[in-house]
Amino acid sequence: MSHNGIDQPRTALVVVAHHRSDSLTAHIARRTAARLEAAGYRIDLLDLHAEGFDPRMTEADQPDWGNREKTYSREVHEHMDRILAADIVIAAFPVYWASVPAVLKGWIDRVWNYGFAYGRSKPRLAGKRMLWLGLAGAAADDALIPFMQQTLEGQLNMGIAYYCGFSYSAVGLLPDAEERRQRIDADGTLLINAPTVGAEREAQYAALEHKADEFVANFLTAEAVSA
Repeated sequence: MSHNGIDQPRTALVVVAHHRSDSLTAHIARRTAARLEAAGYRIDLLDLHAEGFDPRMTEADQPDWGNREKTYSREVHEHMDRILAADIVIAAFPVYWASVPAVLKGWIDRVWNYGFAYGRSKPRLAGKRMLWLGLAGAAADDALIPFMQQTLEGQLNMGIAYYCGFSYSAVGLLPDAEERRQRIDADGTLLINAPTVGAEREAQYAALEHKADEFVANFLTAEAVSA
């Protein structure tokens, strides 16, 4: 990006949607931010819980279908400014019920609002790019994984990013995120493995980190190709 002939670093908004700062989700978010910074991005790290974001809808932030220029709450407008300043947005979150957790859904509900993220013939978020990194406790070989991938892609890529004018959106699903792998058998019974420990546990999480790195690398490659 150039301003007055001077190249300016692009900005990446990295959103963390987990209630614990020591969680694997937060770790993957910080790791992703470091990779993006090494790639030349300026990082805006938004930890929704740490910053005290309230996901509950309020009257101040309720859409007014008769007024797309409505002034929402100060908090929401501050978040809108952070999205507008970003070239790419990456959200890291635990997968709950084949969807996003309440804090991330509420952030989208309140901030990605009418007149800002949608409701205009020329979307204000047009041209931005989005990567969703979802950490799932289900085992990689669970029959649920393809359904989870398809569901998240429909909700996040089409139902949100595409609807809001993003030029590109991808879902990076990261199963095996729990020390006790889970799967459903053919009879619908939930099977929970014994916890992984020692070298096996280290290998499990190293593989998850590697997969997350691949998603980020592919995302950046896709961005470079389409630029």
